[in-house]
Amino acid sequence: MSAPLQVVHGQPSWRLANGTVEAFVTEMGGHLGPVAFRLGDRTVQPYHVAPWAEEAADGLPPMLKALRGDFFCLPFGGGAPFRSEEHPPHGETANAAWTFDGLDREADRTTLRLSLETTVRPGRVTKEVALVDGHAALYQRHTIAGMTGPVSLGHHAMLRFPDREGSGLVAAAPFVLGQTSPVPVEDPAQRGYSLLKPGATFDALDAVPTVTGEAADLSRYPARRGYEDLVLLASDPAAALGWTAVTFPAEGFVWFTLKDPRVLRQTVLWLSNGGRHYPPWSGRHTNVLGLEEVTSYFHLGLAASAAPNPLSERGIPTSVDLDGRPFTVACIAAVAAVPEGFDHVADVRAHEGEDAVTLTSRCGAAVTVPLRHRFLQGAA
Repeated sequence: MSAPLQVVHGQPSWRLANGTVEAFVTEMGGHLGPVAFRLGDRTVQPYHVAPWAEEAADGLPPMLKALRGDFFCLPFGGGAPFRSEEHPPHGETANAAWTFDGLDREADRTTLRLSLETTVRPGRVTKEVALVDGHAALYQRHTIAGMTGPVSLGHHAMLRFPDREGSGLVAAAPFVLGQTSPVPVEDPAQRGYSLLKPGATFDALDAVPTVTGEAADLSRYPARRGYEDLVLLASDPAAALGWTAVTFPAEGFVWFTLKDPRVLRQTVLWLSNGGRHYPPWSGRHTNVLGLEEVTSYFHLGLAASAAPNPLSERGIPTSVDLDGRPFTVACIAAVAAVPEGFDHVADVRAHEGEDAVTLTSRCGAAVTVPLRHRFLQGAA
């Protein structure tokens, strides 16, 4: 099946859709967004698109020009060159032009297939974005082949929150370590501002140290307008399922993502709420939360992730050692309608032998949704 490119928010993009989901993937960088999910008689669009998407953006990396939704990073982050490799921010996968390989319809599944031949570190990456009839979900699979050596990697999902303090309730699966960025995220001398205390550890999202000595509640967002911050949650590798979730009580839905915590070892939360006053951000990038499922040493890039660092020295891997054979990264993102009173997600359980998961909130309310969670283990 062919899929002609169409310009969406300034970027030539491929469309895939069924009766429940309509999604676009950019040719440049393979950014997945915007995405519309149908929940009964209404549609929700939780993913973020940068406010400069349709502006002239000379001099920006392609990744920033296209910035939207979710994209695959290889390597994840920026930072210094690694050996002889000088990767663009978040890698060629987030910046280069992808090749269309097909749009397939098989049984109840629609799949967009793209590929990219990388040059900084030669190899091939294939991208599959699949929709299943009746599922308000995105099934993504990236397969890396022909590469050797260490690499950081991950997904860079971004949600835009309603412009109300605490409009979204943020939750994550139990983690073995929570830590703020070990270096300041922003520099006031460069017109960037951060509030969280660098290198601080924490046990819960609602009590994270700040530079003022007070604790910040990261479980309710937006908050702290005028600041740009970042934290890392090290996933429990013994858990059957890794997850992060955001409940939007007034809007009546929850967004969540599922992963294998032995493949994507950490979650990076990027709290972007107007703390950057240099172009193209210019103080207008507000109410955005990145929920980034990665194996990486924060956002500091491949060199820092491949070298010994405080996380890897604690036995928490921050890079993947590729050996030329195919290595697959799978991730599922979905939304579900929630009843009144449903608050922070407390637990996500997959139904063994069934295509379903149940989300339970702190107050005890629960919703069960159809979902092929076995996709994370390689199932179709």
